[in-house]
This record gives sequence, structure tokens and C-alpha cells, in this order.
Amino acid sequence: MAELKVYADRMSQPSRAIIMFCKMNKIDFEEVKVDLATGQHRNPEYREINPMQQVPAIVHGSLKLFESHAILRYLACAFQGVPDHWYPSDLSNRALIDAILDWHHSNLRRGAAALVFDTILAPIFGRPPNPQAAEEAEKILDSSLSKIESLWLPGNAKFLLGNAQPSIADLSFVCEIMQLELLEEKHRERIFGPHKKILQWIENVKAATNPNFEEVHAMLYKTKEKIHSKMSGDAMKSGP
Repeated sequence: MAELKVYADRMSQPSRAIIMFCKMNKIDFEEVKVDLATGQHRNPEYREINPMQQVPAIVHGSLKLFESHAILRYLACAFQGVPDHWYPSDLSNRALIDAILDWHHSNLRRGAAALVFDTILAPIFGRPPNPQAAEEAEKILDSSLSKIESLWLPGNAKFLLGNAQPSIADLSFVCEIMQLELLEEKHRERIFGPHKKILQWIENVKAATNPNFEEVHAMLYKTKEKIHSKMSGDAMKSGP
């Protein structure tokens, strides 16, 4: 089988989902770093792979594919030995996972990604924080977390849709929500306070995917330390 190349930045939520999936399923791949902070995703060479200039993307033989959910579906079907629970062969169960993934981008991602960017990441990309946009994003995020709990984590469900094992939707969602690690602790506590079921689900996904989960998120944790160390230093400089 042709070599699989995964173009990714581990600071990207969907990039982490793709890398985790490959590692969990022992899919051989070459990880090609595309550094978003330095603008590598806008290089002409990368535009040949992904004209949308985003990560992740894959190249597998003659196939060039972008959009993380499409990539996850493809990988689950293209490689032998991937357990059925990731993307079920049963069409009804598969359709339910597809529906969750389609909902993701305009709801959970819209809230979580925008909140983190307009609160924490904007200065890294040369833009000022936008408190008004962050406030609106937090409302979308809170609504999204509530919907996940009420619609897709019934009762004491361990994973989305009440499944006994994680699916590609669990990977996509958990990597999105983990981006909130970059926020200040008090901010995260306020967000997750009403959503204990989400916190338990995150722990369930971690347990099912470790040690890959922690390894793939290591860069996120390091970036969090750097950001908050700088914020503490700036606060001391501007203090009385």
C-alpha cells in the first residue's frame, strides 16, 4: 500500500484527531509538520496539497485529501484491521456518527475554537484579543456542551451515542474540547462547572486512547505552560 503522509500541526485540534486515529490503529504514516504560527500553511508547496491552506491534510498514493472528518472516514475504510467501532459498517450506526460530525463544525467547533482564539491565541497571530467575540463564542460553546450531554451521552454513557467504545466522533469532539486547556483555570472551571457529564466523558476517552492521547496532546500542554508563564510575567510587570 502507498505511503500515507499526514500534514499536521499538533496545536490544531483536527490534526490531533487524525494523528491519534492513526496511532490507535497502528497505521504507518509520515507526519509532516505544517507550522501554523509561522504561516507554513500558506506556502505555495502546501497549497498544492490543500488549496484551503488549512491543516490537516493527507496524501495517500494519488489521493490528496483535506477536511478532518473526510480524512477520518477515509482512513477508517481504507486500512485493514481498523475495528468497526470507529466507523461502523452498519449504515444506520454510521449515519448517526455522520450526523454528529456534520453538526460539529457549525456548533462545537464554532464555539470552542473561536473562544480560545479570541481569548488566548489572537496575540500569537498578531491580532488583539476580542472580548465581545469571545463572549459570544462562550455562549455557543455552552449550548453545544449541553446538547452533547442531552442528545449523545444518554444516562451513564461512556462514549457518544451510548456506544461501549469510542468512534471517530469521540476523537474529533475530544480534541476540540481539549483546546480549552489553553484557557485560564478559573475560566475552564466556569465553563465546565455545569457539564460534569462532559468531564467524565473526556476521562473515558483518555482512558480508552492512552498513552496516545497524552503523547499527542503534549505540545498543547507545553504551549499552555508557555502562555500562562508569559501572562504571569506580564501581569507582574504591569502590577503596582
